[in-house]
Amino acid sequence: MSRPPIKRVAVIGAGPAGAIAIDALAQEKTFNIIRVFERREEAGGCWIGDKARPPTLTNFPSLANRTADTLLPIPPKLPAQTPKSDRPRFTESSVYPYLETNVDHLPMSFSQEPIPADKTDKSIALHGPETPFRHWTVMQRYIKSLIERNNYEDLVSYNTTVELAEKVGTEWKLVLRKEGKEKDYWWTEYFDAVVVASGHYWVPYIPAIDGLDEFEKGRPGSVIHSKHFRGRGYFKNKRVVVVGASVSAADIAYDLAHSKTADLPVHTITIGHAANGYFGGGAFEHPRIQQHPSIKSVCPKTRTVHLADGKSILNVDSIIFGTGYTWTMPFLPNVEIRNNRVPELYQHVVYQRDPTLLFVGAVGAGLTFKIFEWQAVLAARVLAGRANLPSVEVMKEWEEKRIKARGDGVKFTLVFPDFEEYFEDVRRLAGEPENGVGRRLPKFQREWFRAFMDGHELRKDMWRRLNKEAREEEEQREKGAVKAKL
Repeated sequence: MSRPPIKRVAVIGAGPAGAIAIDALAQEKTFNIIRVFERREEAGGCWIGDKARPPTLTNFPSLANRTADTLLPIPPKLPAQTPKSDRPRFTESSVYPYLETNVDHLPMSFSQEPIPADKTDKSIALHGPETPFRHWTVMQRYIKSLIERNNYEDLVSYNTTVELAEKVGTEWKLVLRKEGKEKDYWWTEYFDAVVVASGHYWVPYIPAIDGLDEFEKGRPGSVIHSKHFRGRGYFKNKRVVVVGASVSAADIAYDLAHSKTADLPVHTITIGHAANGYFGGGAFEHPRIQQHPSIKSVCPKTRTVHLADGKSILNVDSIIFGTGYTWTMPFLPNVEIRNNRVPELYQHVVYQRDPTLLFVGAVGAGLTFKIFEWQAVLAARVLAGRANLPSVEVMKEWEEKRIKARGDGVKFTLVFPDFEEYFEDVRRLAGEPENGVGRRLPKFQREWFRAFMDGHELRKDMWRRLNKEAREEEEQREKGAVKAKL
C-alpha cells in the first residue's frame, strides 16, 4: 500500500542543519507547506551571540543523570495563553566574543554556498595570511544568509518551541509555544512529515561530584559549563579548575593560561582521560597549566577540590566543565535516545519505524556543516518520494553491522574516518535531481577531508609554537628571580 504524498513538512531548528534543510525541501518543488520553528529570536543555532549573561546552573543531579531537559506541562485545551515559563531550556549558545572556528572553512561550507573569506587579525597572526578559520560572527551571518535568500525567512517562526510532536493517525500533531513579552502562546499545527534539525549541543553534561552543588550555592556562578564561558575577563586573578580533556576544555584552559588572566597555574582535570582524537592534548602541555587526575569531591566550606590521587587544589574560585552535552528531544517522547544516539536511524537520517520522521545533523563532529547538506537532500528526496531507500530489513542490517563495528553509543554517530564512503552512500540513496528539480549533490572530494585534517594540524602547530615561547619566557622569568635574590 503506497503512502499518501507528503505535502506539509515541519522543520525543527534554524541553525546550519535547518537552514540547508529548508533549501533542500524547497528545491524539490513538491511541498505545499514548509514551516520552520526556531526557539531562538533569529537564525544561527549555536552560533548566535547571546546578549544576556548566562544563567547560573542548578539541579546538578539531573545534569549528571541526563534528565534535566523534560517536557513542559501542556495546557489541557489549545490554543491557550500561560505565564512565561521559568524552567531552564538550555537555549543559550556557546559563543564568546573572540571565538573562532576550529575547522577549516572548506569542509564547513555547503557545496554551492562558500563561507566568506573574512579573516580576523588575530587569526592571521596565529595561522598566517591564508588562515582557514573564521570568526563566529562570520558563521552566524553565513547561516542567516541561507535563510534570508529566496524569501525563506517567511517560512520561519522565531521564538517558537516545538513542545510536542506526536503521530496522530497519518498526521504529525505539533504543539507549539511562542514566547511573548509577558505570556507564552500555545497552539497546534498538523503536518505530513517532520525534519528534526535542532542540534545536540545544548544541554550540558556535568558529572556527579560530591559537594559540587553546595560549592555553587556558596558563590553562584562559580561552577559553569563551557557553553557558558563568555571570555577570559570574568576569571581575572581567579584560581580556576577546568574539567575535561577535549576541545572546549583545551581552548578555555589554554586561553586562561597563555593570557596570564587567571591565577597561575590553571588547573586541569585531564590525567587518565583520553584527549580529543582530532586535536590531541598539546594544549594542556602549556607551562602555566598543571594537569591532575579526576576529582573525588569538593569541599564547599574551604573551596577545596579533592583529587583521586589524594592531593588537593586549595582556595578554588571557579570550576569550568568542558565535559560535553546530553542529547535531548523532550518534544519526541516516543522516540528513544540511548547512549546519546537515536536507535533505528538509518544512515543517521531516516527513522526506520516511520520514514516521515527524519533527522539532519544527528552525527558526531566531523565535516560539519557539509555533512548536513547530504543528509538534508536525502531527507527531502525521501519525503518527495524520489529517494532510493532499501527495505527495512536492509536498514536494520546496516545498524546492526555498525553497532558491531563501533558500539552502541557515541562512537556509532562518528563518521570519521569513513567520510567518502558515507557521503557517497547518502548521495546514491538521494539520487540525482529529476528534470532539473532538486538540489544536486556533487561527488565527494578528498580535498575536503585533507583540509579538515590540515586545519587540525595548524592548531596543534600553534600550540607547540606558543608552548615553546611560554616555556622560554618562564625560564627567563625564573632566571631573573634567581638573580634578584643574589
